[in-house]
Amino acid sequence: MAKTIDALISEYFQTGTLQDLPNKLFINGEWVSASTTKTIESKDPGNGKVFASVSAGQAEDIDKAVKAARDAFINVWRDMKPSKRGHILSKAAEILEQKADYFAVVEALDSGKPLDEAKGDVASSVGALRYYAGCADKIQGDTFPLGDGVFSFSSVDPVGVTAHIIPWNYPLATTLRGVAPALAAGCTAVVKPAEQTSLTALMLADVFVEAGLPDGVYNVITGTGAEAGSPLVNHPEVQHITFTGSVGTGTLVMDAAAKNINSVTLELGGKSPIVALADCDLEKTAEGVLWAIFYNAGQICSAGSRLVVERTIHRELVDRIVEKTSQLKAGHALTNPNYGAINSIEQLEKIDGFVERAKARGITVACGGERIKTKETENGWFYAPTIMDDVPMDDELVQQEIFGPVLTVQVVDSLEEAIKAANCTDFALAAGVYTQNISHALKLSKSIDSGQVTVNDYWAGGIEVPFGGNRSSGIGREKGLEALRNYVTTKAITMTF
Repeated sequence: MAKTIDALISEYFQTGTLQDLPNKLFINGEWVSASTTKTIESKDPGNGKVFASVSAGQAEDIDKAVKAARDAFINVWRDMKPSKRGHILSKAAEILEQKADYFAVVEALDSGKPLDEAKGDVASSVGALRYYAGCADKIQGDTFPLGDGVFSFSSVDPVGVTAHIIPWNYPLATTLRGVAPALAAGCTAVVKPAEQTSLTALMLADVFVEAGLPDGVYNVITGTGAEAGSPLVNHPEVQHITFTGSVGTGTLVMDAAAKNINSVTLELGGKSPIVALADCDLEKTAEGVLWAIFYNAGQICSAGSRLVVERTIHRELVDRIVEKTSQLKAGHALTNPNYGAINSIEQLEKIDGFVERAKARGITVACGGERIKTKETENGWFYAPTIMDDVPMDDELVQQEIFGPVLTVQVVDSLEEAIKAANCTDFALAAGVYTQNISHALKLSKSIDSGQVTVNDYWAGGIEVPFGGNRSSGIGREKGLEALRNYVTTKAITMTF
């Protein structure tokens, strides 16, 4: 019988860990030891303590996983009836839902996010499996009208072995955002989770085994980017790479893909603007901005990290957001606060560096601007929800991704200035618009360069809606039917008679 959430929380606080956490690699349907005895520690961001460890996979392990995935693709998965593939994914969704409490507790511990946020991540992961389970038998070709005596049609075929490099901010959800459509399309997968948050990608292997997924279709190699990630993206038998992470690493992934003439899906972060016009609903806007930047402590690629606000409402809107920010209380993930930890000490120091440099330049701190040190948080990695006010367009707070709970405010005097400010960075991932004027909403939605725009609700959307960025924010789209395009090729067949 599965342990309840309360039992799991009690076990953790009593022992400092949880029983039966995975610590091996998963290759060809089996838990196997890595080719080295080296391990990587998993630390709880809420208290800075080690609570688990995983294997440090190497190039040799990657090679075994890719070959297993290649064999499974050729011999089993590619030619399996699509409806049967969908049935297996649907069964996996059902099993993951049954184990949701366990996954949520582990995800919260590994990432530092509040338990309720982790529960939401698991629920969205279940939804991704169900969505793509329903897509498996609906991937189809077309016919082309060439006239009498000619029959031309296309088949849509899976690309083969796919590599998935997973970030640390949404470990389970990002894994399934790529793996679910890949498997639905008939591809096999080798997953390299972030070394900080490897556990739920490993745990997912048992879900797939129980659901009846054939050996070799889903493989997980934990390890560092240099020792496991690089050999994976450079492997000649990988046909597609799905990567979420920094621009610098994404460039290296593109270089590796180019050498093997592979396709890529790159989601490389953002500096997403929220445009608040003078006619917006101030209360709704303040609440929307609050969670756009402070959900998951701002550690979201598409976080609304810039507020572009018309001057006539600037002071009142910022004051409202500051007031709401005071209601956020940090704490350990398993105490379910409404504001969580930073995932690592390295990320905490990066965030702190951005703010300290801004202070030295004379940028106004509307609230926050320091590490949180309370009895509940003294040993963990916490940074106060921070608002930097009236920041010049060329400042690094505007131009660079901080990836933390720091909102940068840009003040403008017109719709045209708002569009210019929204588009002033190299990133183009997401954007939000708050206005009650439909014409302004449409103009902004069309004029802002980004992969997606939401109006009057920053986190509107779901697994059905394509997600991805332009320019430095990446290439390709995930989620929705659009994601299936990443994992298939089109073959044209023409016959004369």
